[in-house]
Amino acid sequence: MRIRTLAGALAVAGCCVVPFTAQAQFTTYTTLASYLAALGSTGTDTYDDLPIASTGSPLSRTAGAFTYRATAPVNFFPGGAGTDHWLATNISAPVIILDQFSPTVRGVGGNFFASDINGAFVATSQVTLFYDNGATFFTTLTNPTLSNFFGVISAFAAITSFGVQTVTPNSAGAAVWPSINNLVLGAAGNSVVPEPESFALVAAGLLAIGAIARRRQRS
Repeated sequence: MRIRTLAGALAVAGCCVVPFTAQAQFTTYTTLASYLAALGSTGTDTYDDLPIASTGSPLSRTAGAFTYRATAPVNFFPGGAGTDHWLATNISAPVIILDQFSPTVRGVGGNFFASDINGAFVATSQVTLFYDNGATFFTTLTNPTLSNFFGVISAFAAITSFGVQTVTPNSAGAAVWPSINNLVLGAAGNSVVPEPESFALVAAGLLAIGAIARRRQRS
């Protein structure tokens, strides 16, 4: 059984997390396919090489050709099931910070969720992400699962940091730990391509503008 401390679990109890919409300098993605399509090259860190045991911080990591650092104010204690391991902290409240990315990294994505005291996936109401390329933006994931993907691509500058924190305790009153799996870093492609849903909204807007213009011409 994994031994983790509950210290700090009550520090954020009852706190309010207000989601912010990322501005134009970031494009967000909720599917891996659309995220990969918008990048020129990518690399993935699965964390499967990490032992499920107390592991010091910081960690120097690689994702394909890209390098980065993972830090926490306490030790890490990876979780997982079988051979599928993920990065998690030893204390429930702290934030996992990813930084010191290779200078070409413009995209950060992966599976961001919560785990319990034994390192197993656990449902939680909110996981807060914050990311920076000279200005910090926040996104709140609601009830993320092991397979939910989230990614951001910076339009104008390299990403300098990316943070992950759970809201603890969860709605059931249990402490939860921030967890990351299948981190995908990427360099910018020729252009940042929005997800298909965004294309649909743009197309609908253009059709509406065209219809208004035609009505005005007839008038």
